[in-house]
Amino acid sequence: MSDIQKNEIEVTGATVPFFNYKEGDTEVYEFDTSRCGPPEPMVNAMAGLKMIDGPDKKLVMINHKKPMGLLDKVGANYDVATEDMDDGRVKLVFTYKEGESEKANLDDASCHG
Repeated sequence: MSDIQKNEIEVTGATVPFFNYKEGDTEVYEFDTSRCGPPEPMVNAMAGLKMIDGPDKKLVMINHKKPMGLLDKVGANYDVATEDMDDGRVKLVFTYKEGESEKANLDDASCHG
């Protein structure tokens, strides 16, 4: 298996490093907020989701737990896959949902959860 080359990128509004890489034809954006407290996971997820504007892009979020406030807010607008990692963290993969992702309110990064 080949090593994936991850490149650090600048993301407006982000408070943690973001990386991007390719998985086949898909552009992947990834960030880790597993050591952050609220509202940073929400703030960074909203910043990252603004880049998911088509089916050829996805956002990977690594967090210390499943971010229920975030999922309540944008779960209907994106397909979200959740995976429990061996070290106890949670990996969420957000993908574009035709006709729904455009409706997401990504400007409200407040956390009510």
